[in-house]
Amino acid sequence: MLGGAFTTLGRYWKPLIGVALTLFGAATLVMILALVVAASAVATQWDALTSAHSPDAPDAAVLVPLGVAFGVLMLLGMIVFLLATAVVQAAAPVVLQEAVLGRPVTFGQVWRRAWSRVWSIIGTVFLTWLILIVPMILLTAAFVGLIVYTATLGDQDGFVPLIVAGLLGGLLLGPVATWLYVRFSLAPTVVVFEQQRPIAALRRSTVLVRGNWWRVFGIGLLAYVMAGVIGYMIQMPFQMIGMLPGLFDPADLGAEPSGGEVLALFGGLMLMSFVSQLISQLFTSVFPPLVVGLLYVDLRMRAENLGPVLAQAAGAAPLPEQYGPPPSHA
Repeated sequence: MLGGAFTTLGRYWKPLIGVALTLFGAATLVMILALVVAASAVATQWDALTSAHSPDAPDAAVLVPLGVAFGVLMLLGMIVFLLATAVVQAAAPVVLQEAVLGRPVTFGQVWRRAWSRVWSIIGTVFLTWLILIVPMILLTAAFVGLIVYTATLGDQDGFVPLIVAGLLGGLLLGPVATWLYVRFSLAPTVVVFEQQRPIAALRRSTVLVRGNWWRVFGIGLLAYVMAGVIGYMIQMPFQMIGMLPGLFDPADLGAEPSGGEVLALFGGLMLMSFVSQLISQLFTSVFPPLVVGLLYVDLRMRAENLGPVLAQAAGAAPLPEQYGPPPSHA
């Protein structure tokens, strides 16, 4: 599975990295723009802002538009990042659909087919996390409610059993959440391969994972760990540059550096940080979905005899319906 993911990434890196770079690059630019707007607005008033008793402190009415502009840009960046993540999650299965048949695929094809499924991907991911989070919220609410009720009764000795019960409940929910997440982990791939809606994709993922939970869990965990380690290795050189002795000489700032000097000094380091995170994100966002997609194909090959369907599709036009679920009698 891991070797197949690396092979696919090596052969189809142009459309995969192209889509990811376009989207995550746009999100990064929005974030940088938000920081530039905020930094340029406060650079001339940095000393007044950081001084607790400065007579030149700006009026709150001056800072409100700055805060609103910064908040809007950050919100826009988060929305773009969410869309970028969803499109990249859809792009990986789109590429796999052609990779398993040995056919080429262009950037435009990947973009159009991935974008057509982006809202279903977002809905699937939202439902998955909602299923995972709701039990935790209910447990936390019940725990807080019992503590408040015990406090109103003045029973100081009752806190210890409640704390123990809360810890046991948290330890129990962790494995349950992991079990549910693995059961639904194939749903984004199902959305793309089988053109399913979110709820149907979750059900389909549960059927495919049944009897293979540990295998899906182990391979998926290894894929995410490898992606995290490689992503950190990509960022490490940039972090080492930022820690080089003498890169930032305090003598260059003077005795009392102004806000503009401080921002200019650390602006380069922040830019390198953004660039390294972008490069790391390109790999960590593409590699795990490729592994999960290959797991989906493998499970269908084993359980549903997908081989003849793929062989037939290899000599025909690339229609998404050819990768759909098996007939109801299968």
